[in-house]
Amino acid sequence: MPGEMGQEGKSMHKSKLGGLVIDCETDDLDREAEFWSKALGHEIIRRYEPGDETYRCLATAEPEPRILRQQVSHQSRVHIDIETDDVEKEVARLQRLGAREVERVRNWCVLEAPSDHRFCVVEHQQRGFDERANVWGQD
Repeated sequence: MPGEMGQEGKSMHKSKLGGLVIDCETDDLDREAEFWSKALGHEIIRRYEPGDETYRCLATAEPEPRILRQQVSHQSRVHIDIETDDVEKEVARLQRLGAREVERVRNWCVLEAPSDHRFCVVEHQQRGFDERANVWGQD
């Protein structure tokens, strides 16, 4: 839970690898999703959010991370999502490690690692999050 208190009264939060996102610069996301579905052997199960035509999701088994295809306007690439129970605390923790904020989108944040790799911090979405997530204390 956001704001959970741990030992010595420190504010705690959790995070873990949440997903692999295949960014596709394409006009036909369904075709791209079909390719990745067949390539990885995972059925296409849904769009990421109802009414959002820029995502397709593949079925994965617990505890595998989600695999999404996202339609983008930038060059195709792959990025990771870190899921957390507190986006603000996780962004701050990663910034202390050297990441820089690129932009805020809806309820998530795009960051860039010191290596110039972009990744997202998102609200947790998978079952079993509490059991598998790392627990971080407020520094």
